[in-house]
Amino acid sequence: MKGRRRWRGEHRRFAAVLVLYTLLLLLLVPYALDYGARRGRADEEPLLRRCPSLEEALSEWGWEQRPPLDEEEEEEDEAGTAGAAGNGSAGAAGKRHIYLHATWRTGSSFLGELFNQHPDVFYLYEPMWHLWQALYPGDALSLQGALRDMLRALFRCDFSVLRLYAAPPAPRDPLAPAPPAADNLTTASIFGWRTNKVICSPPLCPAAPRTRGEIGLVDGAACEEKCPPRALRELEAECRKYPVVVIKDVRLLELGALLPLLREPGLNLRVVQLFRDPRAVHNSRLKARQALLRESVQVLRSRHRAEPRGSPRHQQQHLLLPPGLLGGGRASQPQHRAEFFLGGALEVICQAWLRDLLLARRAPGWLRRRYTQLRYEDLVREPRAELRRLLRFAGLTVPPALEDFVLNMTRGAAYSSDRPFLISARDAREAVHAWRERLSRQQVRQVEAACGEAMSILAYPLSSGDAR
Repeated sequence: MKGRRRWRGEHRRFAAVLVLYTLLLLLLVPYALDYGARRGRADEEPLLRRCPSLEEALSEWGWEQRPPLDEEEEEEDEAGTAGAAGNGSAGAAGKRHIYLHATWRTGSSFLGELFNQHPDVFYLYEPMWHLWQALYPGDALSLQGALRDMLRALFRCDFSVLRLYAAPPAPRDPLAPAPPAADNLTTASIFGWRTNKVICSPPLCPAAPRTRGEIGLVDGAACEEKCPPRALRELEAECRKYPVVVIKDVRLLELGALLPLLREPGLNLRVVQLFRDPRAVHNSRLKARQALLRESVQVLRSRHRAEPRGSPRHQQQHLLLPPGLLGGGRASQPQHRAEFFLGGALEVICQAWLRDLLLARRAPGWLRRRYTQLRYEDLVREPRAELRRLLRFAGLTVPPALEDFVLNMTRGAAYSSDRPFLISARDAREAVHAWRERLSRQQVRQVEAACGEAMSILAYPLSSGDAR
């Protein structure tokens, strides 16, 4: 009996030890695996420690995914583009698509006009305006996905997407006559048609005074009189004939939204991003405050989503606010409310600029080859040199008449016309420095406080108090 009890005791102890050993293994193995994973992640260089919101944005856009072309294909693509620019055959490198990435009052209409004038370019002026109007008051960040999808369709010469947004709204009165069908959408309401070289020249407009290849601004009144509206399918057919399609718009807030399109091998997309001194942008926006109010509200609605995480909001609450709002005595006046919305929108835009600039610095080689930056000040000071650089980037020839055109457009007699959205010849030096005489010291300081980091990267020096 004693031997049997001893055997049972030893058996229990052995079973207990076995259970404890099994539990220990179950605890140690996951810990070891998790430790190895954490150590592997710790060895990786973080994207950008100084800007957590940028890291999250890059992760969201998935910008480090496989490039659209391997190294050999990319070299062949660049060689083909260089050959097209050198031998005068714009179509030798295949169809190319250029997006002019800008914001309001940066000189984007002037930049777009240079491509509108080129005989090998099919140019679309601000097609996303229709989407923003239809989805108002959606905030700028929320609309980026829809804007990207619209760009994809337009670059492929599929303009049917416009019928989703450009059709007139249904009448509120159920007994009122029905609005025109969306299928009736024509060239007479899209793409800034009165000054579009394709729409206002043969074959779409046989009675046009100028051919497509002639360089010079289109007379909008003459185009409206001589060029009847054409169906979208006719415009799509013309679009397919051109080797380069260029779209200029100001409503895409972030470069990251374009990364899925930049990775599409068949699209061959390249991006030109236009910047301008934020003080000059603010000055120009104030001149056109009423025209920009509605869209500034849409940008401002993205403010809390766009600002970097961890930045104390109370430090930004009074940036770019007009004196009347700071003092509280004149806040009800419409002009000060408009300035508040425009100023707040500029803060969001400058934060988006900063993310774009940091993304471009960190971008892989394939992305850097498809992206270039341009400062408005450089364009108007050295118009011929910058024009040649831009057209070389787009794989286009440089017509001598276009060089003369860009020079004449920057040597006008005045800073601007009474109509701020009208393209006309300007005095480049006056356009660059006008903000110094028109903005108060307080306004200059507020813009610099809101946009200082982006200005530093773009090499815009801070003022020395020389504004009035």
